[in-house]
Amino acid sequence: MGNVLVTGATGGIGTALVGALVAAGHRVTAVGRGVGRLDVPGIEADLAAPETLAAAVGEPEDVQALVHCAGISPVEAVADAGPETWRRTMAVNVASAAELTRLTLPALRRSRGHAIFVNAAPGMTGVPRWSAFVASKAALRELAESLREEEAAHGVRVTTVYPGATATELLGEVRKDFGRPYDPGACIRPETLAAMIVWVLSAPADSYPCELSVLPSPR
Repeated sequence: MGNVLVTGATGGIGTALVGALVAAGHRVTAVGRGVGRLDVPGIEADLAAPETLAAAVGEPEDVQALVHCAGISPVEAVADAGPETWRRTMAVNVASAAELTRLTLPALRRSRGHAIFVNAAPGMTGVPRWSAFVASKAALRELAESLREEEAAHGVRVTTVYPGATATELLGEVRKDFGRPYDPGACIRPETLAAMIVWVLSAPADSYPCELSVLPSPR
């Protein structure tokens, strides 16, 4: 058990994850905006401005895991998405993950810790009106792949989690923007996904899942 930094801790998946981690005996530090309302220690930080994270977070001394759950999902066609859409999406979904990883790597190396990146649904590619989101998740995958190769010699584990449709307010908003129905009962429960992430962190010393695809069970 150890200290786990979680981004996106006030979102649907993040809130469930914080609860699951605490229940499993981990110490949790939430990183992001509005974290003061959580029942765990928090670091107020703007993930849309990765250049400010070093001042907010510093170089934590004691970190056993970093879980990046934060993400935004603008629904816009390429013809409509201006530079700010792309800048903000890439900043929150990728650049902040890279910067927090950089800041916590000394501690993760000391603890032979774990970096977990919550990505998009398995195999997602080429989705009309979702180019910025899908592109950011492709970049997040490559960040994780490179990090895994670079840090293996230091004992750092790197896992990408690919969750299918998960019952969160954000998914409801995205489905509404797409004009598609949203049935929470047909989705993965956030608590279920959180339990699987906690399970990843408990992997034995000799092996771990580098990728985990999670789908809703057939109805």
